[in-house]
Amino acid sequence: MLHFTKNTNNLKAQKKKKKKSPFPPHPKQNRSHPLLFSLSLSPKPKTKTNNRTNSFSKTLIQSMALSNNITSFVNFIAILCSIPIIVTGVWLSSKQGYECVSLARWPLTILGLLLLLVSLAGFVGAFWNRQSLLALYLFSMALLIVLLLALLVFAFAVTRPDGGFDVPGRGFREYRLGGFSAWLRNYVEKGGHWEGIVSCLSRSSVCRRLSAGYVTPDQFFVAHLSPIQSGCCKPPTACGYNYVNPTMWINPANPGADPDCYVWNNDQSALCYGCQSCKAGLLGNLRKEWRKVNVILIVSVVVLIWVYIIACSAFKNAQTEDLFRRYKHEFV
Repeated sequence: MLHFTKNTNNLKAQKKKKKKSPFPPHPKQNRSHPLLFSLSLSPKPKTKTNNRTNSFSKTLIQSMALSNNITSFVNFIAILCSIPIIVTGVWLSSKQGYECVSLARWPLTILGLLLLLVSLAGFVGAFWNRQSLLALYLFSMALLIVLLLALLVFAFAVTRPDGGFDVPGRGFREYRLGGFSAWLRNYVEKGGHWEGIVSCLSRSSVCRRLSAGYVTPDQFFVAHLSPIQSGCCKPPTACGYNYVNPTMWINPANPGADPDCYVWNNDQSALCYGCQSCKAGLLGNLRKEWRKVNVILIVSVVVLIWVYIIACSAFKNAQTEDLFRRYKHEFV
């Protein structure tokens, strides 16, 4: 009986030894298990943090490159916009009368050249990621857009009034100085500008070309003369002069109809250059050509504003991404 009790106690003790612990054994305490032993020797994984950092860096670099590419592209469009402005300025300075009016010759060309230089600077800054150059580009471009807008508004305001009127039985129009804006009238009447303009007109071929183009009165009366030819190269129709050739008229039938009737002179260096109608004709030419230029300016300004907005957005994104790139370890 005693022997049986001892055996029972031994069995219970063995069962207690074989009973599993609710907690897993420490790897160091159970090195016989190959999986646990390998895990205990391997270093702690850092792949997640490294992957996040690398992915974040790659995303920033790609975003900055995209922003700079966008800025380069819109600057290329701005360069293309500057070309028609320059060409228009050169074309405008070559038109009749413009070679004698220094005020209207170069403003548009100068603005176009400045726009080209600023756009090239922006393109270089975006291509080589020069943030200071891009900031200077944005400031200069904003200033040029404001100047172009001011020029556009000013041109619309001063060229809106039209001093031209139709002449019965004639293919050309004649012009009155009082029909133009006060600013344009003041330019040709005050400050000694007109003397220099007259000297320039008398040396030009504006009126000489009329004699080569028209022979008979019928040909001349149906001709579509330019405003400056109508005002400076012949007397007013109301005077009733008899036609000899486009720049020679005699025996006025109604000399009191217009003060310019007494100013007319058949001297080819004088003609009607001292007439009020000549001043009006010059302004008529300026108005006619500037109305064409205004269309090009409107299109250019709209495109440049669109380009500037996109460039500002891309520059802001590039600045933000550069800031994140510098302090990426604090954000991760």
